Amino acid sequence: MRFKIFLLILWLGVCGLSEAAEKTPIRIGVQSTGTLEWELLVLKTDPALNNADFEVQVTSLANAEAGKIALQSGSVDIIVSDWIWVSSIRATGGDLTFYPYSTTSGALVVPENSSIHSLADLRGKRLGIAGGELDKNWLLLQALAQKQQLNLAEAVEKTYAAPPLLNEQIKQERLDALLTYWHFAARLETQGYRQIIDGSEILKGLGVTANVPSLGYVFKKSWAEAHKPALTHFLKAARLAKQQICTKDSVWQTVVPLTHVSDEKTLELLRQRYCQGGVEQWGTAEQQAAETIYQLLRGVSQNQLTGTAEHVTSGTFWTLD
Repeated sequence: MRFKIFLLILWLGVCGLSEAAEKTPIRIGVQSTGTLEWELLVLKTDPALNNADFEVQVTSLANAEAGKIALQSGSVDIIVSDWIWVSSIRATGGDLTFYPYSTTSGALVVPENSSIHSLADLRGKRLGIAGGELDKNWLLLQALAQKQQLNLAEAVEKTYAAPPLLNEQIKQERLDALLTYWHFAARLETQGYRQIIDGSEILKGLGVTANVPSLGYVFKKSWAEAHKPALTHFLKAARLAKQQICTKDSVWQTVVPLTHVSDEKTLELLRQRYCQGGVEQWGTAEQQAAETIYQLLRGVSQNQLTGTAEHVTSGTFWTLD
């Protein structure tokens, strides 16, 4: 009898090891300032989401460029980045592809008592710009200003720097306005600053009505095709994790420590803006709108951002069957 029990325990152990061995490792590069780690925490702590055929392995990244290098070198399988970069890499023979993560991008903010209420009011002002001269928000804002007969690049005194530094500069009144990433803008908005326009409003002003993702999961297409079931389950589980963060207060509370914010008003706005970025639809209309955005960026940047390809490169966008 003892021998039979021993064999049963051994068999169960072997089955467990077999199931564990069958899980596909998905190596994800994560920046500490990004929101991807929010969802990955929920995946890790919720058995209903984590009990699948994949196993997430997290690699910390110093910045966005480090992520691109890690992905291209094969150190990680997935990062969060933008489809413009993916298209440019594919145009030169690269194997990357993009699946939507978030539609939230950036915002233009000013002090509450500022005289700036429109793009025209920026003339002669000191403008801080996160992401550099080829930042997509900055390029699209210039495109919108051009429709209003305003050459924004010449009309303002520009300062390019990292978002945390720019937040400090506008607080020190060394800037009159700031175009920055959404979560840095949200922090300012609860500290006496107001929003002039955000990324979605910029696009609407340019005639783009579809909700086009600004960021997405980026991975090698060959890797995705070789691990399609596990990747599909991961993407669906990550979406469910995001929905839980947005709908369940108990889940949101587990994420709060990752925000490094203690102020309730700021936390509420961060959650609101994060949830507004949810991707509800990803199909032909959104991908056609992406082509429109591509042409706008191509024109304003004079091909510097997009590269020489005349259109979004074939294979840039990944879809779930």
